Amino acid sequence: MQIALYQPDIPQNTGTILRLCACLGLAAHIIEPAGFPVSDRQFRRAGMDYLDQLNWRRHDSWHAFEAWRAAAGHRLLLLTTKAATCYLDFSYGADDILLLGRESAGVPEAVAEVADARLRIPLQPGLRSLNVAMAAAMAAGEALRQTGQFAQMQSAQGAEG
Repeated sequence: MQIALYQPDIPQNTGTILRLCACLGLAAHIIEPAGFPVSDRQFRRAGMDYLDQLNWRRHDSWHAFEAWRAAAGHRLLLLTTKAATCYLDFSYGADDILLLGRESAGVPEAVAEVADARLRIPLQPGLRSLNVAMAAAMAAGEALRQTGQFAQMQSAQGAEG
């Protein structure tokens, strides 16, 4: 399971999602340009002390990310408020990539059209959206539960004890 951030705006959200990825063993992708400098040095300066446990990759553009993804053969699942399918009603695969858009604008329609699925998190009527890091955690948790990856982590922790 992997998480990709499309041109993230807010470094604190990105840091939270990278920490989520490190703790849950998910690969992370940052698709630039971002609204802040993207580098190991900048993340360490911001207190991101999990980088050594994180498998992450920068892509300098959407096209570079798409070329990588196409070659790797991963499905792309877009989390969006504009989707009809609830994230709980979708069947995830262990190699899927969860794509989250910019905090300020989501993703352009051309990016949304490339997604293999568009998923939404149901909200109370009249509310716009969740924080992007919260949405990432909810969707990743469901995907890991469905694919049995949480059970694998739990078994590995039991073996260490």
